[in-house]
Amino acid sequence: MKIASVTARAEDLGLTRPYAIAFRTVTSVQNVIVEIRSADGRLGLGAASPEPKVTGETAEICRASLTEGELSWLTGRDVRTIHALCRELSLRMPHAPAARAAVDMALHDLFAQDLDLPLADALGRVHDALATSITIGIKGVEETLSEAREYLGRGFTILKVKTGDDLATDLARLARLREEIGPEIRIRADANQGYTREETLRFFDATENLDIEFVEQPVAAGSVDVLRELPEAVKERIAADESLLNEKDALDLAAPPRACGIFNIKLMKCGGIRPALRIAAIAETAGIDLMWGCMDESRISIAAALHAAFASPATKYLDLDGSLDLARDAAEGGFVLERGVMKPSPRSGLGLLPVAG
Repeated sequence: MKIASVTARAEDLGLTRPYAIAFRTVTSVQNVIVEIRSADGRLGLGAASPEPKVTGETAEICRASLTEGELSWLTGRDVRTIHALCRELSLRMPHAPAARAAVDMALHDLFAQDLDLPLADALGRVHDALATSITIGIKGVEETLSEAREYLGRGFTILKVKTGDDLATDLARLARLREEIGPEIRIRADANQGYTREETLRFFDATENLDIEFVEQPVAAGSVDVLRELPEAVKERIAADESLLNEKDALDLAAPPRACGIFNIKLMKCGGIRPALRIAAIAETAGIDLMWGCMDESRISIAAALHAAFASPATKYLDLDGSLDLARDAAEGGFVLERGVMKPSPRSGLGLLPVAG
């Protein structure tokens, strides 16, 4: 299947519900949408949502990497050589992981369409359905409870609560939330690098009776040695997020003594499906569980992450809610979400249909 054209455009997708995390407040969302058309008329879709505070890739770098001139090398190439194309992609865009991810997923979309299989099946599906968490940003107790009630009413059974702004406030808020929702609902916390080593230990001690499933990235991204020194029981319930950008980071985190028990893979951090699955293979070998996460993303890239997640035996957790609060989207399909449980689309490729802007 030969590539006929590659185009990209920035789209403002908006947010219906602004939110705060430890290092910023998000009020709007822009993604860059990539379209790769084959000579036989098929369309592969990808989307980029860069996070400069995590990867250093600004929106400007992302857009510049996806101009027509930067993508012209793909025209005329055969999608069936996808591994070589993705390897070359990583060399051409070393500092733009979200841009790479958008091209990578569009290539994978076409590749699986050529096989007439959903991408998850083309990659080697091992899961059929998994529940995703849905995120509550940093906000007051009453707002937290109100949002939690809304999500539970929509059928979600896992809440991820952003923390890391003030430990005492975080603990009081989580205690009140557990009291409100009872023992059956799962709660995860995400500190976004907001705690010190001492605060991390205090967090685990103070929440011992709250049944917090795990905590994402409690300490600064560069503090891997701090994670290594934590008690084993604590490390097993820590998910590396900002500390895990690529395969090299995965090897470092997994090296003895292991720094964490969970990897949070995000396509926008690592550069797409191919590198994500390489990280997943490291996790599987090391006995580390996987969570698949996201930024504020179109359902295009959420679908890509979901299909990849379902092809890894190490996948245990999903946090793929990044498209749910968008005011509009660039595509439909890709996955089915029912009462908090996600399934990839049964259609070939990523199972997406473009939506006119």
